[in-house]
Amino acid sequence: QVQLMESGGGSVQAGGSLRLSCAAFGPITNRVSMGWFRQTPGKQREAVASIDTAGNDTYVADSVKGRFSISQDKGKKIVHLQMDNLKPEDTAMYYCAAAPGHPSMWASVSPESVIFGAWGQGTQVTVSS
Repeated sequence: QVQLMESGGGSVQAGGSLRLSCAAFGPITNRVSMGWFRQTPGKQREAVASIDTAGNDTYVADSVKGRFSISQDKGKKIVHLQMDNLKPEDTAMYYCAAAPGHPSMWASVSPESVIFGAWGQGTQVTVSS
């Protein structure tokens, strides 16, 4: 079973940058995408970005496009979320996840789906104005 371990996060002022990392431990076979959701109290988890671990295709949500980017250390099963020009509305708990399939499906498949079988413990990002 795949386990995900996140690092990074913290507090920053608006306009600042943070970098999140997620390492996968365990078997990742076939086409798997890894990426991030975020959640604020009372709201459903929102897909932020994902990347195809077997290629370079990515998905980035419209709400963060142009400010966030996702990359990976290929062969090491580590993905990074670079967050620049952070805004107070980016404040949330960020969760790493993994799922079979192309990154584009993260835009439409619910995080409650059994497809998302692996989750990290979450890391808090707080952006102050």
